[in-house]
Amino acid sequence: MAKKTVLKRDTFGAIRLVEAYGQQYIERDVSQAAPWARWLARRLALREARALGQLDGREGFPALRSVSRNGLTRSYVDGQPMYIAKPVDQAYFKDAFLRLRTMHRLGIVHNDLAKEPNWLVCPSGRAIIVDFQLAGVFRRRGRLFRMLAREDLRHFLKHKRTYREQHLTARERAILATPAMTTRIWRQTGKRAYLFITRRVLHWSDREGAADRGKH
Repeated sequence: MAKKTVLKRDTFGAIRLVEAYGQQYIERDVSQAAPWARWLARRLALREARALGQLDGREGFPALRSVSRNGLTRSYVDGQPMYIAKPVDQAYFKDAFLRLRTMHRLGIVHNDLAKEPNWLVCPSGRAIIVDFQLAGVFRRRGRLFRMLAREDLRHFLKHKRTYREQHLTARERAILATPAMTTRIWRQTGKRAYLFITRRVLHWSDREGAADRGKH
């Protein structure tokens, strides 16, 4: 019989750790979402399922197990969020960069890598990327894809600047200094509304949202 432990319950449903037959995996149940948010919870779960399906169990990412109208299940990943692990080893950031390259070569942009909880440090020191609810999967790597992929990279470099600033190259510093036009517009228009909704309505802290919506 499966043992289920609730890791998080919020507006968008319940996240559970399931233990069955000697295995562990994560269950995202959107049927438990608030009625007014259920449609959005389903869309977010489908976006995550599509991205994880495209990644197809590659190293450094959760593996999709199943998907249904009520959510999805995916593999459990053992690791600590970046803001807890505080990685300073250059090998971690080289590994994390390879994760980005893997995603982008498969036509996937994450769109939420500014949050440190979406970067995990596993016990071996390798990098793992989680929480693909906002991810996009592109058939063609056109202009929009390239712009969003560059923002993924820029957010990664912001974390590298936090923990390994002395190892930033001149090119990396230039990328950090030039956010995409969409980011500049977002900062001037939609960001205030986003912060109001996430902090006042959903009660997420700066480091909470992604980590607690999609436990490892």
